[in-house]
Amino acid sequence: QVVDWDGPNNPDNPKNWPNPKRWRVTILNSLFMFVSPVSSSMVAPAFSAIKSDLSINSDFEIQMVLSIFILASAVGPLVISPLSEVYGRRVVLHATCSVFLIFNLACAFAKTKTQLLVFRFFSGIGGSAPSIGGGILADCWRSHERGRSLSFYYVFSLMGPACGPIMGGFVVEHSTWHWLFYATSALSAAIQVAGICWLPETYGPTILQRRARRLRGTTKNQHICTIYDKDTPWATLRHAMVRPLRLLGTQPIIQILALFIAYVFGLMYLALSTFSAVWVDIYKERPDIAGLNYLSLGLGFCLATQICAPINDMIYIKLKQRHGNVGKPEFRIPLLVPGVLLVPIGFFWYGWSVQYRLHWSMPNIGAMLFGAGIVISMQCTTSYIVDAYSVYAASAVAATTVLRALAGFAFPLFAPYMYQSLGHGWANSVLAFAAIGVGWPSTWLFWVYGETLRQKSRYAACLSD
Repeated sequence: QVVDWDGPNNPDNPKNWPNPKRWRVTILNSLFMFVSPVSSSMVAPAFSAIKSDLSINSDFEIQMVLSIFILASAVGPLVISPLSEVYGRRVVLHATCSVFLIFNLACAFAKTKTQLLVFRFFSGIGGSAPSIGGGILADCWRSHERGRSLSFYYVFSLMGPACGPIMGGFVVEHSTWHWLFYATSALSAAIQVAGICWLPETYGPTILQRRARRLRGTTKNQHICTIYDKDTPWATLRHAMVRPLRLLGTQPIIQILALFIAYVFGLMYLALSTFSAVWVDIYKERPDIAGLNYLSLGLGFCLATQICAPINDMIYIKLKQRHGNVGKPEFRIPLLVPGVLLVPIGFFWYGWSVQYRLHWSMPNIGAMLFGAGIVISMQCTTSYIVDAYSVYAASAVAATTVLRALAGFAFPLFAPYMYQSLGHGWANSVLAFAAIGVGWPSTWLFWVYGETLRQKSRYAACLSD
């Protein structure tokens, strides 16, 4: 006897849960996603204090305090996302967030730079748990509903890096850098308690396997199973652990989008790591006031999300109606066009405004523009991946996260040397030209050949739900 959903309208299927329940899951999922980026970027305004306290002498070493957290995010998803596709989302999310909480708190007690770097690395591994967030949304929302929930999710993930330095600037100005880690640990603990109380399991195969296990116990019929019980748990886990790397190694869709997402994410962390120095060193602002300039990035993130969410779903529904009421992931691509335009425009504007020391509002306008472009680009590409790899969404997102995290790790390390050599104007122009070279061809490729690439894939869905 095979246990499956009793038709398409089964109320136990997370896609059929009432909207309030699905939005509760989305909000909690987004809050989990918020904490990790806050922790990654909050140290930027505290670089001077940390250098002084822990006797860090080089710019490379102090940038490592920020970057090593992102590097760990390249490792964590390769384990965490597959585990969530074997044991379910809920238990894996809470276990890994506990790892983050322990090591993030340990950072506050670090006495040497080595201790701080080690603790930051392991807290980054735990902090990469929200990489399964895309999978949770794929569990709960159908393709034509997913735009708004993904927008909400991404505004939290991208507001985190913007809010972290603001908080960090005020904490450093009025207390010690240790309180950065106390505060984020307290926030993480509160969100985790809320998740334990109100975040249910969302992964369909896990829900069905639990139902089959209950039926075997009550009926004593050991032949009851699900279609997902073909292998032993260890074999299933082994396949799941390899899947993100296999997707990255064999799927052109993942490879191209991973490269694009990595570049955009690297640009974001390059800006985050150098933004504070622009306002303190060039515009001569105090650290707490300098931190407020990160609001321009946050404003770009929020505006893009609020505009992008309804338009994304509206375009998807209209294109679906034009194509015989059949949805396709490629219907997410049209909105990517303004995203790949705003990123280079924003970097040109920001770089030359700083180069000529124009009024403080001018660099902030540029930052708002590329912040909006980053949100639109990452949201549309993630929507495409989630739609195209529905069942394997967590592994597919994890595959792109590897390159994304490596870029987020590397870009801040070379940023100081690049700005010293080229100045802000030409350095940001080089980055903008590269964004054009990566983003514009990718957009055209997926609009024209996306369906062909999916049809040749054993993992991608030919049609979305």
